Amino acid sequence: MKFDAIAPGIYPELVYPPYKSTVHRGPTQPLLRLDAPVPVSQNIAPKSRILLPNDADLTAHGEAAPLGEKIVVTGRIVDEDGKPVRNSLLEVWQCNAAGRYRHKKDQHDAPLDPNFNGWGKMMTDDDGRYRLITIKPGPYPWGNHDKAWRPAHIHFSLFGNVYAQRLVTQMYFPSDPLFAYDPIFQSIPDEAARQRLISRFSIEETVSDQMLGYEFDIVLRGRDATPFGI
Repeated sequence: MKFDAIAPGIYPELVYPPYKSTVHRGPTQPLLRLDAPVPVSQNIAPKSRILLPNDADLTAHGEAAPLGEKIVVTGRIVDEDGKPVRNSLLEVWQCNAAGRYRHKKDQHDAPLDPNFNGWGKMMTDDDGRYRLITIKPGPYPWGNHDKAWRPAHIHFSLFGNVYAQRLVTQMYFPSDPLFAYDPIFQSIPDEAARQRLISRFSIEETVSDQMLGYEFDIVLRGRDATPFGI
């Protein structure tokens, strides 16, 4: 990632006081640039070998269909010139329709779904495109402040040619009333950049009467870059 190729305001602040945990874990010293090349021969990711059947379909991991609104999410991963990022490993994770993660640290008073794990992975194709089938996640309380609720979102983790090249972002859903109250979403200074984290409803990607469609593109660099690090 060429950090100097990112327009100001796209990345969130490393320490953003309304997002309270950043005060304790954010760096307080100036960042250092590491110019030494990554030893690619030691870090090549055998990405095509780690995909399992139904990894890109989060609704197919249980003995029955999970509860909630079934959706399909698709989009392209491109660079600043619009060129596709091919054969790249994309991982996703999310809470279930009730707003709870399948993780021991999530003790939110909401039910777990025995038919929904909440994680998956896929590869981009030659056009940089991915396709994910899942359940629309629910909002959930997270304890950052009084009445703190996260907007519904899906986490995306994109790997480059090696595992050391990793970018993490979040995809949100259109017209969520919690945007204005969420310090994580609001930590991105540029309003236009925040809007690029919101997926677009797509009637073209909607599958008959089975699932609604959403589109979410990821741009790696440039003035239209997707915010990362959130």
